[in-house]
Amino acid sequence: MNQILQTFQDAIGTFLGNPVVKLAFQAVVVYYFIVWLAAAYWAFRDMELRSDNPVLPYLAAALIVLFSIFFPAGVIVYRIVRPQEKIGEIYERNLAEEAMLAEVEAVRACPACRRRVHDEWIVCPNCRTRLNKVCASCGRLVGLDWELCAWCGRDFERVDRASLESFPGATAHVRLDPPAGPSATPRSGLTLPRRDAKGGSAKSAQGGLPEP
Repeated sequence: MNQILQTFQDAIGTFLGNPVVKLAFQAVVVYYFIVWLAAAYWAFRDMELRSDNPVLPYLAAALIVLFSIFFPAGVIVYRIVRPQEKIGEIYERNLAEEAMLAEVEAVRACPACRRRVHDEWIVCPNCRTRLNKVCASCGRLVGLDWELCAWCGRDFERVDRASLESFPGATAHVRLDPPAGPSATPRSGLTLPRRDAKGGSAKSAQGGLPEP
């Protein structure tokens, strides 16, 4: 029995002593060492893409290095505990959400009924609320709160003021507010005629016209 074991050991020693076998074994060791360092570098680069923390990439690489010859187990552990999304993927998702939010906010709604309306509508077809107006100069649609036409530069306030000033009698002699009491006289260019004690009509002080 001892002779058989001795023969087996001699065969193994002869096989391992072969220069070709030694070279292959050394190549395997070098390859394993390169893969070990490459796994540590991959963990470092992968963590850089997944986190803004400057320390986490070094911790990920140290995790692979500390596992030494059992680094495949370290790679498995790292893939379990690493963040699921990369920083670029998070940015793309945030940009997509912001784009969708901006698109939703760009949809115009009626200020009264809150239903969706078109930008070129003048009146809401649901509640008849005024949405836009037409510029009398260029015929383009403008907002109700615009002071100037963005297309032709028409000054709406100046035009309205000029139209009022073209009728001085309407602004100089007529007041739109009602009189304060029943005894107040209307403030117009003409005064109402007064009746005398006998029920007849008297001439007005200014116009001189009898009461009809």
